[in-house]
Amino acid sequence: MANPFWNREQRRARTLWRLVLQVLLFLVLQVGLGMLLGLVGMLWVSAQPGGAAQLRSNPTAAITLLTGTPLFSLLSLLAVLGAMVLSVWLAGRFLDRRRFSDFGFHFSRSWWLDFGFGLGLGAVLMVIIFLVELAAGWVQVTGTFVSTGFGFAPTIALAVAQFIAVGIQEELFSRGYQLHNLAEGLNIKGLGARGAVLVAWVITSAIFASLHLANPNASAVSTIFLVAAGLFLGLGFILTGELAIPIGIHITWNFFQGNVFGFPVSGTPHGASFIATAQKGPVLFTGGAFGPEAGLMGLAAIVLGSLLTVLWVRRRQGQAAVCRRLAEYPVPAPAEPL
Repeated sequence: MANPFWNREQRRARTLWRLVLQVLLFLVLQVGLGMLLGLVGMLWVSAQPGGAAQLRSNPTAAITLLTGTPLFSLLSLLAVLGAMVLSVWLAGRFLDRRRFSDFGFHFSRSWWLDFGFGLGLGAVLMVIIFLVELAAGWVQVTGTFVSTGFGFAPTIALAVAQFIAVGIQEELFSRGYQLHNLAEGLNIKGLGARGAVLVAWVITSAIFASLHLANPNASAVSTIFLVAAGLFLGLGFILTGELAIPIGIHITWNFFQGNVFGFPVSGTPHGASFIATAQKGPVLFTGGAFGPEAGLMGLAAIVLGSLLTVLWVRRRQGQAAVCRRLAEYPVPAPAEPL
């Protein structure tokens, strides 16, 4: 009888346990780093003139003041990103038995070219959405260089850092770790390597969409359309085996959506934008308060972006085929006796 926890042939934990343990590692590290950051923050407040007295008299106000600073917001973003990177590294080292680079970070000239393509594609698609909605009268420009946060420049800089962190974090988790591991686990008779990658692509896209269910203004329609967004983001990964294209798209899609054109980003309002806009068009097309990815305009951009991704990969690699190695685990050679 097969061991439900351990794969003897691969000499590592089975897929389900690798996926579960990586999530648990991330949560533990996120809480730990968050507590450490909070402790450092309170020590910093205490060191300020009158800070210790303020903490004693009104700790809630002191903590609110601290967490509202740009520096603390940036450190919080880095803490979450650090927890994700560290959890995947630890899971890769002790559960997967593979190098961190195998999760989609084989840096090379080719990797950076694909990353540049992803950055450009995410930006261009959002420009197209904005121009079409503007021409249709579905969006109205109400101002420029607006900010509701710490001032325009600091808020924009923080948004750049935020979307870089989110792009790396979410792609590393959903595509780099989950899709990769799930494809290996599904590589069974009847599916094969190619089928396993495709099924894992669909499943992880659904998981990616479900992680946004708690976002403001989320709905059944936005969740369905986010499955399509997950497929779009994962396409570059299943064709190249690298995270360069998905991370690039993720960063600029979000940044141009929220901080260039003032649209909501997956239901979340922006803190500052180069162009302030008010949407007036049909929600079915614009996505309304959730943002373009919940509307037909966003879906059309996803379809166009997918076609351009396939064409780019075909031009770069000579073909656009499913990367079978994502489902084929190279069993490490046993250590030689001393």
